[in-house]
Amino acid sequence: MACIHEILNKLKLEGTQSSSSQSALGSVRPFTNFDAEKDAAALETAIKTKGVDELTIINILTNRSNDQRQDIAFAYQRRTKKDLPSALKGALSGHLETLILGLMKPRSQYDASELKASMKGLGTDEDTLIEIICSRDNQELQAIQAAYRELFKTELEKDIVSDTSGDFRKLMVALAKGKRQDENNVVDYEKIDQDARDLYEAGVKRKGTDVSKWISIMTERSIPHLQKVFERYKSYSPYDMQESIKKEVKGDLENAFVNLVQSIQNKPLYFADRLYDSMKGKGTKDKMLIRCMVSRSEVDMLTIRAEFKKKYGKSLSYFIGQDTKGDYQRALLNLCGGDD
Repeated sequence: MACIHEILNKLKLEGTQSSSSQSALGSVRPFTNFDAEKDAAALETAIKTKGVDELTIINILTNRSNDQRQDIAFAYQRRTKKDLPSALKGALSGHLETLILGLMKPRSQYDASELKASMKGLGTDEDTLIEIICSRDNQELQAIQAAYRELFKTELEKDIVSDTSGDFRKLMVALAKGKRQDENNVVDYEKIDQDARDLYEAGVKRKGTDVSKWISIMTERSIPHLQKVFERYKSYSPYDMQESIKKEVKGDLENAFVNLVQSIQNKPLYFADRLYDSMKGKGTKDKMLIRCMVSRSEVDMLTIRAEFKKKYGKSLSYFIGQDTKGDYQRALLNLCGGDD
């Protein structure tokens, strides 16, 4: 049984992200008439059942909010003297196991774990690193830093520095700090125009690219401000911001800047594109699919679904139905929250 200190640490980490974990735009909401003891008992029976009752596990854990799942884990541990994630790991396998274990972590812990995994061992999974760092807001990034420190006894920034290089490293570190200016309702048209002109003059207008200028503007200004800057930018440059990036820089830096701009311009559409990319063509990028579904299910999945249908003509649930099967498919469809 976990000691009181570990439980308190878990609750402390959970608290750092709980304020942003509930959203009217999420497909997963707090379950009404919630009873953690009853759910814990049902999970214990499902795990002990010969052959494992996956359906019960899925139906409970994909239909509870993250905070409620933490309560269930607490009740399960008190009831069985065993750790629920460990019990689930022993009972499940494959992609379903990955998805369910992801759901059991508070959001900041989940992101921190995904970032650690992206930088562990030989090579770096730049795609995961870029997606998380480019799409989280100040509050989320600061919660991730705290969770990362608690879980891995080191700083996120330190691991990014040791695992990346050059301008790509500078961009990732600047974003990971979570120091973007706060959003306010004051529209400073003069500043918008200046930033748009500076982005143009630091890139397309000159020979070579002043990447440092791009990094400072794109990692420090507020999101609403940058949305207007990118619009204004088109009055200076013959190309939009994404096209300019592709002309000016290559490799991981290009990928990171493009992801960043897409996320700034329309975050739900950005994740709709990520989900489409995870399922298009032959084979499925299950890591990306699971990460997007787990991390966005309580945040903005309803808006992502709308953007997905609008851009790709068919619903997200249709794509999941075509691309996955069995209990894994059932869990993903529950997180999707319906057809459009």
